Amino acid sequence: MKKLYYEESGLHIVWGIDDKNELRLLHFSALPFHEEDIHVESMDYGFRFIEMQLSGYDRPYERHGNKYIVTAPGYRLKYVSHHEEDNTFGKLLCFVLRDNVTDVYVDAYVQFYRGLPVVRCYQTVRNEGTNQQTLEYISGFNYEGIEKEGLEPRDEKMRVWIPHNSWQREMNWKIYTLPELGMEQIQPDKIQRSSSLIHVTNTGNWSAKEHLPMAYLENTCTGTGLFWQIENNGSWHWEIGDQNGHLYLAAGGPNEIYSHWFKDLAPGDSFTSVPVAVGVTASGFDQGIASLTAYRRLIRRSNADNRKLPVIFNDYMNCLWGKPHADEEYPLIDAAAEAGCEYFCIDAGWYADGDWWDNVGEWEESKMRFPDGMRKVTDYIRSKGMIPGVWLEIEVMGINCRLAKEFPDEYFFVRHGKRISDRSRFQLDFRNPMVREFANQVIDRIVSEYGVGYIKMDYNIEPGIGTELGCESVGQGLLEHERAYLGWLEDVWKRYPELVIENCSSGGLRMDYAMLSRYSIQSTSDQDDYRKYATIAANAPAALTPEQAAVWTYPMNHDDETSPAQLKEETVFNMVNAMLLRIHQSGHLARLDDVRLKLVQEGIETYKQIRPDLANGFPFWPIGLSSFSDEWSALGMKHENTLYLAVWRRNGNTPVKTLPIPSLTGKNINVRILYPSYGIERFTWNPVNGSLSVEFPEENMARLFILTEN
Repeated sequence: MKKLYYEESGLHIVWGIDDKNELRLLHFSALPFHEEDIHVESMDYGFRFIEMQLSGYDRPYERHGNKYIVTAPGYRLKYVSHHEEDNTFGKLLCFVLRDNVTDVYVDAYVQFYRGLPVVRCYQTVRNEGTNQQTLEYISGFNYEGIEKEGLEPRDEKMRVWIPHNSWQREMNWKIYTLPELGMEQIQPDKIQRSSSLIHVTNTGNWSAKEHLPMAYLENTCTGTGLFWQIENNGSWHWEIGDQNGHLYLAAGGPNEIYSHWFKDLAPGDSFTSVPVAVGVTASGFDQGIASLTAYRRLIRRSNADNRKLPVIFNDYMNCLWGKPHADEEYPLIDAAAEAGCEYFCIDAGWYADGDWWDNVGEWEESKMRFPDGMRKVTDYIRSKGMIPGVWLEIEVMGINCRLAKEFPDEYFFVRHGKRISDRSRFQLDFRNPMVREFANQVIDRIVSEYGVGYIKMDYNIEPGIGTELGCESVGQGLLEHERAYLGWLEDVWKRYPELVIENCSSGGLRMDYAMLSRYSIQSTSDQDDYRKYATIAANAPAALTPEQAAVWTYPMNHDDETSPAQLKEETVFNMVNAMLLRIHQSGHLARLDDVRLKLVQEGIETYKQIRPDLANGFPFWPIGLSSFSDEWSALGMKHENTLYLAVWRRNGNTPVKTLPIPSLTGKNINVRILYPSYGIERFTWNPVNGSLSVEFPEENMARLFILTEN
């Protein structure tokens, strides 16, 4: 077998081309290749780099259950050629494969990145034959042998890190053994071929409503890891199963079994798959996320927002709650400017006299809420040195909106001949050029008439599996809509390159790098308990770059007898939540007492001093990722020789915590509390084992530390 070896910054990849011209992915790891690690019953169908299912073709090999292995005609794809070229990022490798029966070709692309152990994989399927073919599945990344390094049994050494995600419970990572997920190896002396598999799937337009489109696979025996993210703003799927004596990972976009997706390819047609980024680490989860962070910065749209990290005030959370009025905005604008905010966003409700949920869609200012017009308020915002913004939900139209009654069905998602509605809204279909034109008119009007420079783009429905209009499958209709929406966004930025648009979907339910390679900033949650938000904030940099992760901070309004000391501490806790990420300031600042307002001001001023480091820093987790039940949580950010460390203590009975920082072992480190300035809590640095011990005498405290080398 001819072997092709590729190495890039600790990533070792080996492809093999056998005497039947079949292409195998033999190795993808942080460790060098050792052929003796491969134990297979047969090489006839194992280690396929590409799996592809077309309708109507038989497979001669065994496959149990709904696994996407032994696909047909994927099993008979033949290697034709491969070529390389250098581009902006590094080396782009392309394998050309062909099914000799159908004359369907697959161009399988692998993009390498200089200095990073990460590749981005995608495929273009081309029908060069004379008959129409129906594509049901194409693998984004497919690798057999994910468990092969290390002598321990796979049930003992392998761990799957899965990021659960839901409204107000975003970034909720859990770590599982294979047996805990139903994948025990019960036939260790035989080749196991079970019907079960570990699979995580999203179906629909909320790409992260149950899980983030990423995961991490750890080998505790070798200390290595494999991480991946699927870059689609809709349906996606990954699975781990057993095949041919090994475990495999398959990750990609929509498919027929799980996503109601298929695509007809007439002769001459082609289809390009959803990209999947995959990388390796030999130093654990933190290093893997550091590599992924660097990769995410490379693929992201270049923009000033992610370089400058301006502070945004939004009038929603613990403030106006979607019921804005000009009379209430003016004192808030004054207070936000005094606190040091640089953007001021008017959230939901500015377009409706009363309840607005089911009649949104025209996006005209309410004269009752803004009797002198929105422009007077936005001009006042600018007079205070801030850039104004507004909330939009451009992809939907309320069922009672006047325009929804005038627009034809072709403007909306339709299934079984009827418009799809969810939570009293219709889903607009961005494949339709008239829908895009309508959306452009809205953007042009609010930018020109209202003078906004910031848009909070929300999205609060789930229209399901897709639309049937103008497509062969509802899943393909959904995918085409999602790609059209991304194209529309790119056109908006061509017209308004300085416009900042926030990605929000009921909080953080569309955190994916199809969206985040375009948007500069992402809402992480709508969690309204600042203590629970600490877990979301601590874990956020695993899902997206720190400079894109917007975290609410909202000093509380109290009707109870809360002591002045408690008021100070909850304000500090709120601020620390956001200070290593992006500050989304809220809370009714105009009603705060001087002590708490000064704490907000101090937090923002401290943030402005450190934000250049955050824009280029890398996250780490001294005590691991946070769980909502944890008493203690911590998030670190490292930039060159400076480390910032946010530490939270919630309810519990452990006032002292030791935080290991192995990278600083043996070094004399200067440690101080960076925020708040009144913080006098005890802490000690141990250079022998590289650890910081801190004492927080009260529950629900948070502090921001800075660590520098002496």
